[in-house]
Amino acid sequence: MNAMGFVWLGITAAAAVIEAAVPALVSIWFVPGGLAALVANLAGGPLWLQIGLFVLGVLAAMAVTRPLARRLQKEGPPPTNADRALGSTGVVTERIDNLLGTGRVAVLGNSWAARAVAQDETIAAGETVVVARIEGVKLLVSRAAEKGENL
Repeated sequence: MNAMGFVWLGITAAAAVIEAAVPALVSIWFVPGGLAALVANLAGGPLWLQIGLFVLGVLAAMAVTRPLARRLQKEGPPPTNADRALGSTGVVTERIDNLLGTGRVAVLGNSWAARAVAQDETIAAGETVVVARIEGVKLLVSRAAEKGENL
């Protein structure tokens, strides 16, 4: 192996180490390119062939792994257990008053700070509510359907 063989080996090893150390696809594409160039070097191929195989190896690896990476990469914030509260019913444990910034709701066995969806609405303790959405660490709720209606 000549000096250029050590360069290809170094590029391949460095790319593999960086990829192992970083939790994202940042350098994995250089590994197959470096290996292809290293094989060409060991076989006695000219430098232009080694560089060409390196570029082709990188492009081929990108073409194969990029669609896979996009499918695995999820948009938006990761889901949490808090998402289970969406659409659930709960009981107001402390009067909800948006103007005073007060209110707590018990939902799925947990106590949450809560605000009413309607800005001018107050909801008394003991009433049943439905969770409309989550903003930060607060639930935004509205009164549950009246008795006789489906919840």
